[in-house]
Amino acid sequence: MSETVDIRRAADRAKTRISWLDSKHSFSFGQHYEPGNTHHGLLLVNNDDIVTPGSGFDTHPHRDMEIVTWVLRGSLVHQDSTGHSGVIYPGLAQRMSAGRGILHSEKNDAWTLTGEQSHSEPVHFVQMWVVPDESGITPGYQQLEIDDELLRGGLVPIASGMPEHAGESAITIRNKYAALHGARLQPGDSVELPSAPYLHLFVARGEVTLEGAGPLNEGDAVRFTASGGQRVTATEPSEILVWEMHANLAAA
Repeated sequence: MSETVDIRRAADRAKTRISWLDSKHSFSFGQHYEPGNTHHGLLLVNNDDIVTPGSGFDTHPHRDMEIVTWVLRGSLVHQDSTGHSGVIYPGLAQRMSAGRGILHSEKNDAWTLTGEQSHSEPVHFVQMWVVPDESGITPGYQQLEIDDELLRGGLVPIASGMPEHAGESAITIRNKYAALHGARLQPGDSVELPSAPYLHLFVARGEVTLEGAGPLNEGDAVRFTASGGQRVTATEPSEILVWEMHANLAAA
């Protein structure tokens, strides 16, 4: 496998815009199908979503998918057919294992659970889907707060199925070949990307510089193969999400 660095700009993503949703898709999703853009490594979905208050995704099904949600601003209410419900907010990692089948909804209406007054703030979140390494598992749910100080200290595992991350501050996913890392960077802060056959870097907020490739703006992504070790340096307050993957979809 030869080393490649494939930069995908924010403006080139497919978009779904309706009255309550502004969604940008890094990969083929829904009606936006591109035969050459279905996945990278084990990552099939990287949706950058903004949902207006009082709205959201009504109950819908999933199957055999590990779904990780990371909120950047605001709050998102999750409810599913296994009885789990809760409010996801910045710094709270959430994973839903769809397994042999699950129904869930995601809405910007936290006041329905908390009893507080309704708010007018949109929720901005990134939702990422990776394939599990075993199909037909029992559906499951996990959430875990990742300390802000930890996120500001460099790349931190947010979600992982890799054995080397066992016991660290990460939610678990059912794929031993994949891990999601995150970092919050101030101007001048830098992190080194892990080495892996497949990497996916997403600039969730702010602006950074990628060693050897130049500036990356909010919403930009980079797909690496047989790569790692490059440094990412923030030029303004930023948040990055990095998938480290040691298999691809065909081999999963």
